[in-house]
Amino acid sequence: MFGVGLPEIAVILVVAVIVFGPDRLPEFGRQAGRFVRQLRAFAQRTQDDLRRELGPEYADLKLRDLDPRQAIRKHILDALDEEDDVLAPSTADILPAGEVPPYDTDAT
Repeated sequence: MFGVGLPEIAVILVVAVIVFGPDRLPEFGRQAGRFVRQLRAFAQRTQDDLRRELGPEYADLKLRDLDPRQAIRKHILDALDEEDDVLAPSTADILPAGEVPPYDTDAT
């Protein structure tokens, strides 16, 4: 989750208790929870609007797919998979055991 681990969360909680005090901290927690719920609902509505506007061919659209890093990563991996298919030798290219590969004197 955003690269925040247990030690960082503990430090944030300690600072929050010191800054806001233990009596006001539960109210801030409730407000933060409401904010996160509203943010998730907004993201879901936005995603639904995008799907509806783009049509049925984008029914499986996720907001993560719009991230340029994800798109580049996906296309690079697809290209590498295709390249592996092209570079992989077929069974016709493999020499039987004991057969000498052809030698081209003009090429050497």
